Amino acid sequence: MPKTFHCCSTQPALTPGTGHTSLQGEKTHLSFEIYRLEDRSGGSHFVNSEPHQHNSFELIWVLEGGGNYWVDNEQHEAGPNEVYCLTPGQLHMFKPDKDIKGYVITFSHEFLLMPKENAGLIFHSNSSHQLSGSTVIPLSEEVRTEMEDLVVKMLKEFDNFFLLRSEILRGLLNIFMIYLTRQYRPVTVPLARQGNKALVNKFFSTVEEKYMVYKLVAEYADELAVTPNHLNEMVKKVSGFPASHHIRQRVVLEAKRQATYSGSSMKEIAYSLGFDDIAHFSKFFKNFSGRSFTDYKKEAMQQFLCI
Repeated sequence: MPKTFHCCSTQPALTPGTGHTSLQGEKTHLSFEIYRLEDRSGGSHFVNSEPHQHNSFELIWVLEGGGNYWVDNEQHEAGPNEVYCLTPGQLHMFKPDKDIKGYVITFSHEFLLMPKENAGLIFHSNSSHQLSGSTVIPLSEEVRTEMEDLVVKMLKEFDNFFLLRSEILRGLLNIFMIYLTRQYRPVTVPLARQGNKALVNKFFSTVEEKYMVYKLVAEYADELAVTPNHLNEMVKKVSGFPASHHIRQRVVLEAKRQATYSGSSMKEIAYSLGFDDIAHFSKFFKNFSGRSFTDYKKEAMQQFLCI
């Protein structure tokens, strides 16, 4: 049977005193959860043993042990002192070793105090180069103690229901994210390619929102109030590829996700992505993924049936 993927837009509030209660009951537009990896009863990583999605950001910090970690179409061997950073909507699955120790933190963008451009260093660092995968940040021994102290304080506060609980957790998370950002070593982008970064970031955000509807550069250019040629040129200067490449690759990524993790047929996937002609979709997929849809799905299903 093909594996289906799950979208977890909310997490239920659990019993107080376990370290797994949700802040969503306090303010519905905020979301924050934290728990230990060794606590197999908490969090969706162990409840959902199949690939699934969240509508929140997620940090997975492995302290000891490891495991197998899948993000979209990538497989990782999780190891000690590494933090995995996931964005909303990414399909992922984590199968930890029995002796694993570490933490998982999930939160909405509204819960984070950091400016978008600072948080984007970590969570959107790959958007100019690829539209899948996660950022992996190795931590030095020098900062591990300070960062773990912050996590322990978050766990303790999360288990309490004292006045200003959300505000304290938000402040601790913000400091933790600053430490994490200091450890991140992004690929340096030449100054000549940074001038139109704001436009390019808006383009990637729009692609994420409209890729099922918009397939042409001109449609995104109209949305961003620029000419198609200008948009293509600016995106290429920053990312190395024209806007059309990223639009196509986002559609291909979603097709791969559904082919791998759902039981949908090619016809169903084609229609869900806005293709009225299945033959057109089949040709599109092969041209921009390098293999036929049938071959890709067969290989992907074989891989995940063996998990």
